[in-house]
Amino acid sequence: MEDWQLDFEWLKIRHLVKDTFNKETLPDLNAILLLIGIQESGQIRATYTKEEKQDLMHVAVCTLLSVDGYYEFQGLDHDGWPHFKVLKQIPVEGAKAQELLLKEKVIIYFREQGLTGEQDN
Repeated sequence: MEDWQLDFEWLKIRHLVKDTFNKETLPDLNAILLLIGIQESGQIRATYTKEEKQDLMHVAVCTLLSVDGYYEFQGLDHDGWPHFKVLKQIPVEGAKAQELLLKEKVIIYFREQGLTGEQDN
């Protein structure tokens, strides 16, 4: 995906989430990862501890990167939390490159969930 296309699609996702939750500001990557983590884990509550938020974002990252074989879903623990196994290291280094990779995976995730009105090819 070209840089301009990634920026455009990412902005669309941010506006979609902002409008869906009737927020004043656009969400950042962490907020969107948190939402994906909640969706994927089924851990829906009114509030979360800081540690639970980190765990939910980890679930989101593992889910997003499992499509490309970086992680493998292992199952749920006794509290219903999903667990993943690392299969291979992520080939991108640096925070900016990892952020771009995650944004691209979020865009694909939203498409595959049917939330953008588009389907991923």
